[in-house]
Amino acid sequence: MSQDYDRALLAYSRGDFEAAFAEFYPLAELGDMRAQAALGEMYRKGNGVSQDYAEAFHWYQMAAEQGEMSAQFDLGALYYEGQAVPQDYSQALHWYQQAAEQGNSIAQFYLGGMYILGRGVSKNPAEAARWLRLAAEQGHMNAQGLLSSMYLTGDGVPQDYVIAHMWSNLAAAGGFPDAAAQRDTLIAVKMTPAQIAEAQALASKCLAQDYKNCGR
Repeated sequence: MSQDYDRALLAYSRGDFEAAFAEFYPLAELGDMRAQAALGEMYRKGNGVSQDYAEAFHWYQMAAEQGEMSAQFDLGALYYEGQAVPQDYSQALHWYQQAAEQGNSIAQFYLGGMYILGRGVSKNPAEAARWLRLAAEQGHMNAQGLLSSMYLTGDGVPQDYVIAHMWSNLAAAGGFPDAAAQRDTLIAVKMTPAQIAEAQALASKCLAQDYKNCGR
């Protein structure tokens, strides 16, 4: 079964969607959660099949219920956007959290956003910051930028310009739009030269440690 999946994946990566579907489908029918997730993606994107969100939902759900991380995130996204099912933030939150707990940085970022906005859950900036930090520590630049804003304002975390500058610096290095402007026009203007130097040193250390143990 593993060789069949690898063959299907190779066909998919080459853009041979017809061959990929022919390999994925019987595997999915036999309960292979990776193949089920792949079929979900093919139906969601219309790759080799007519785009069909209901079919995408079917296969994502089967894979997600077996613990397939990417399918859990994608199922959450369908609930969040109201595609194939009525929009349901509570269900979106549930599936995002399942994926986030397995280490999916995109799910962690979205989960953080839902705690900020209070979608499917009561607003909880501290919980939002916890999930955003987990994503930021995997190099997710959007999470780094949002976490910087939270440290700037003290929303959900202690206000700390040095840490705000550090995360904004890291987000800018990762290509996050406007991170450099936020760092220079909103954060650095509130800091002493010594604080800026500390923040820059912390950012360099964080990068060198692959985003692990970032901060003081």
